[in-house]
Amino acid sequence: MNTENPPKININSSSLKLACSNCSVRELCMPVGLNPDLFEMLDKQIYIRRHIKTGAALYHSGNQFNSLYAIKRGFFKTETLTEDGRVQITGFHMMGEILGFDGIDHEKHMCTSIALEDSEVCLIPLEKIEKTPELHVIQHHFYQLMSREIFQDHTMMMLLGSMQGEERLVAFILSLSRRYEARGYSPFEFVLRMKREEIGSYLGMKLETVSRALTKLHGQGVLNVKKKTIRILDMKRLRKIIGTSLSK
Repeated sequence: MNTENPPKININSSSLKLACSNCSVRELCMPVGLNPDLFEMLDKQIYIRRHIKTGAALYHSGNQFNSLYAIKRGFFKTETLTEDGRVQITGFHMMGEILGFDGIDHEKHMCTSIALEDSEVCLIPLEKIEKTPELHVIQHHFYQLMSREIFQDHTMMMLLGSMQGEERLVAFILSLSRRYEARGYSPFEFVLRMKREEIGSYLGMKLETVSRALTKLHGQGVLNVKKKTIRILDMKRLRKIIGTSLSK
């Protein structure tokens, strides 16, 4: 476990000043309809972007918690070590989502966050926001996001305990579909940024099981799978596999 502070990450000096008010993904990580005056105050607090290369860590398990990180561009995985030394994937995070909630309680990160592609994040100094009374709406919003993440983790635990391998994979694909759609991308075709074995680690499945399930769905005409590109051919049948309660 790396308990030292994370290595210095390349900071692009041309983009040190970041305006949340002009950000294309602000509605994904900030409250909708925020007062322009509050955005101006927020712009003075959130002013650093970090560029993280593919495979580099944004932070390691054990690092001191300093900030939350809003993903402006790219894709990340979070992982932790199990008691027997295995790496367990705990989540995948895309543009507009917030990283770092795991570090709030103990003021140290409990997992490691790694970029799955060249990415860019905005640093959110939570302590400064907490000390600015006018920004209490932002603080409340972050707590709502944290609550939502806890709920999603709970849902995933229920999923792993109640579904078979193929159902788990379908639920995962449908989740990605919804998240891409919320960002203005096609819900029917997208690229898997993670490896098959990483999907397996996240879903509690072996690599061979993930591959077999994808091949089966491809053969049934539900999906078209070409390397990392997934194209949903029959959304209705895909949702039917796991039932309506978890597919909406």
